[in-house]
Amino acid sequence: MAAKNRRIVLAARPHGEPTLQNFRLEEAVVPTPRDGEILLRTRWLSLDPYMRGRMSAAKSYAAPVGIGEPMTGGTVSEVMRSEHPDFPVGTLVQAFGGWQDYSVSDGKGLRKVDPAVAPPTTALGVLGMPGMTAYTGLLNIGEPKPNETVVVAAAAGPVGSLVGQIARIKGARAVGIAGGPEKCAYLTRELGFDAAVDHRSDDLPGALAAACPNGIDVYFENVGGAVFDAVLPLLNDFSRMPVCGLVAAYNATELPPGPDRSPLLMRAVLTKRLRMQGFIVWDFASHIDAFEREVGGWIADGSVTYREDVVEGLENAPEAFIGLLKGRNFGKLVVHVA
Repeated sequence: MAAKNRRIVLAARPHGEPTLQNFRLEEAVVPTPRDGEILLRTRWLSLDPYMRGRMSAAKSYAAPVGIGEPMTGGTVSEVMRSEHPDFPVGTLVQAFGGWQDYSVSDGKGLRKVDPAVAPPTTALGVLGMPGMTAYTGLLNIGEPKPNETVVVAAAAGPVGSLVGQIARIKGARAVGIAGGPEKCAYLTRELGFDAAVDHRSDDLPGALAAACPNGIDVYFENVGGAVFDAVLPLLNDFSRMPVCGLVAAYNATELPPGPDRSPLLMRAVLTKRLRMQGFIVWDFASHIDAFEREVGGWIADGSVTYREDVVEGLENAPEAFIGLLKGRNFGKLVVHVA
């Protein structure tokens, strides 16, 4: 066993876009599990947009990462030493080990990963937190109905790609918004979206209106900013909007310029009777068994497909994460650690 535990810690809180200077790679002693605990070695690390919020000290739904502490993150880890009867050595588990080689757990919140059922990395993507986010947010808040139009932003990412596929399975018309012609082609040719719109288009509002001739009944919000500005006029009466993320504003240091547009939004909420609801995936924690059963079945029968973007080496996690916030990844971003 290695004598040291490599960790990527938060070196300084970013102001605006994170840089490599906000992270530090250091070595620590490999932790020793006590009675009832297990030592985990990280095999795969998930990189997700929510981590930008954890780098900030602002009040949020979860505590921030402390300066000098390892960055938080979901992992697929292997049990290397066990003092816990339920987790023998060699077991693969879905954990929250963070950006480091080794972590210790008391077993709470761990879920065993069976590589015979699906590749282990899917526990961080389509069968993990991003997949459950798409499944629970769309079905519990969006409530898509046959022949309705469902629009999802960041549609080529792990959440958005599954949102569109579930909408299609439920009989709705799926329209994805993504960055660049390659991602848009992927949505329609490989995932079965009915239409795709490039958010880099010179006329995003016009392109989106052309793709949604009957308006929008469900909008799954991952981005905000100019994308939401294009969506708002197209929302139909009684449309629903699960608000999952606002990545366009994660690096903002001040309010956007221009007039206060909140009265325009609130008027639309009132006159169109819109339903907008923010959510965190674990608001629907009780649905995890249904999610794994149903989405697992869709993967098995080919109704759902997925794409992964794999980065080699823990030391490359900071650069990959910075790229994630700029839309450079194509599919679920994971780091192969060991």
